[in-house]
Amino acid sequence: MVYEIKIYGNESLRTLAEPVVEIDAEILQILEDMVETMHEANGVGLAAPQVGINKRLFVIDIGDGIIRKVINPEIIELSDVIESNEEGCLSVPGIYKPVKRSVHIKIKYTNENGKEVVEEADDLLGRAFQHEYDHLEAILFIDKISPVAKRMVTKKLQLLKKESTKI
Repeated sequence: MVYEIKIYGNESLRTLAEPVVEIDAEILQILEDMVETMHEANGVGLAAPQVGINKRLFVIDIGDGIIRKVINPEIIELSDVIESNEEGCLSVPGIYKPVKRSVHIKIKYTNENGKEVVEEADDLLGRAFQHEYDHLEAILFIDKISPVAKRMVTKKLQLLKKESTKI
């Protein structure tokens, strides 16, 4: 099933995600549906809040042949080396701006099989993990862009918000 991706202005994007208590059939189905939704939207990652599900889950596919299904992630290490790269978001369509993030991170999460995974990530994978993790913390990439860049996209953000809050 393909979920509807919530757009900037939707309250689910600004709600702190709740931990997953048990990996059951429902959680596994949500993860499968999130992968399908992410691929349908040509995304690299998708977090549960982006589809209106208040759970600490996200999926990532950077094209390396591994689809990561991430449950209750923790970032346990961030490098001091910061790099600015352009980011976009399925929940903030049409906006791409440079975001500063750690170049190298160490993460811990539970996979769909209930196994704890500790992984080091850099480049696109590291950036995607940080971006999706932010969604679980109710943070959007546009919260991390420069004030000048934010001013440049204010009108577009207002339009997205207006569109997403229509009843």
